[in-house]
Amino acid sequence: MARASWRDRIATARAERVAASRVRVLRTATHRDGARVEVLDSNGTPRKLLNFCSNDYLGLSQHFAVINALQDAASREGAGGVASHLVCGHHAMHVALEKELADWLGAPRALLFGSGFMANLAVMQALLGDGDICAQDRLNHASLIDAARLSGCKLRRYPHGDASGALRLMRESTDGVAMLATDGVFSMDGDIAPLRELALAARVQKALMYVDDAHGVGVVGPDGRGSVAEAQLTTEQVPLQLVTLGKALGGYGAAVVGDADLIEHLAQTARPYIYTTALPPAQAAATLAAVKLARSEDWRRGKLYDLIAHFRERADRAGLVLLPSETPIQPVMCGSDTRALSMSATLEQRGYWVAAIRPPTVPEGRARLRVTLSALHTHADVDGLVDALGRARDKAEAEARVAEMLR
Repeated sequence: MARASWRDRIATARAERVAASRVRVLRTATHRDGARVEVLDSNGTPRKLLNFCSNDYLGLSQHFAVINALQDAASREGAGGVASHLVCGHHAMHVALEKELADWLGAPRALLFGSGFMANLAVMQALLGDGDICAQDRLNHASLIDAARLSGCKLRRYPHGDASGALRLMRESTDGVAMLATDGVFSMDGDIAPLRELALAARVQKALMYVDDAHGVGVVGPDGRGSVAEAQLTTEQVPLQLVTLGKALGGYGAAVVGDADLIEHLAQTARPYIYTTALPPAQAAATLAAVKLARSEDWRRGKLYDLIAHFRERADRAGLVLLPSETPIQPVMCGSDTRALSMSATLEQRGYWVAAIRPPTVPEGRARLRVTLSALHTHADVDGLVDALGRARDKAEAEARVAEMLR
């Protein structure tokens, strides 16, 4: 039998993507200025758009104090991390950032990673293996799912937000150790996991609970300490949680915070920590400045939640279909992939950048526009967006009727 051709395989895969309207398009931003961004269109011509698909929830990525910290540290310490943490890459700026994060979130210790994907992989590969079980929410981020698969454990996925379902799955296996892993704020739906109920299920099954709070820290909870703090859970109940530094904190990288013994175990055994270059000290300095702003400037969260309420009230009046989210992630449901793409294109023509999210990122038949709000936006920005969304929806529905008539 002849060996299969990899060129044929990728050509087939591409044809399937085209037929299903699931080709991903890489857009290039040439300049960012607050919530506004200059983006190259398909002809390479720059267009100025109002950005409603960024994760810069608190508007810190371009804050002068954050940029000054980055520039100052880079001028003194250089641009790179130079080596892994355990060789010679561990810098005083890393130590300061880890201590600040641990203090903010009320945990004994924190450990920096290059990205949230690497951090999730580190946690699961260091703590799980053959014979162990990991129960996960069906809508968890891809990095949690892939990390569990690569660890070699039994991955079991419970219905979204179903703590009793998680409990049933963990009861299936009594050998080895158990972990219950969930997003804190779900990145595509914007809702918050029922963490108190999940923590009880984990305690009953003597499972380690791990919360990926990438979209929660900085935004929800007292002083922006995230969904775990919002649920009034302690490190004893949630021994580990993930903090990404590139969303509400506006930078890059991630940290795992929690129980000191578990964090030390990660530092000693986690391959994504041991065998990769440390974050540049200048990046750590910038994020340290961002954390201090996030902790002290509550007005940013206040403004953000005012904008969320305003958007939802206006969207409801316009008849847009939203999911029950109280976070800056506000999905506008479209249903079909073609409708989501049509609405996104119409919005861009009107000066708004809102990405269409399609399967496999979201379930089949659940394509959407993932609107994200930032403290950088204004009420007028939101009003303009909602008006454009209504017009985009009407146009997409008219196109769908015409297409149905031509079948």
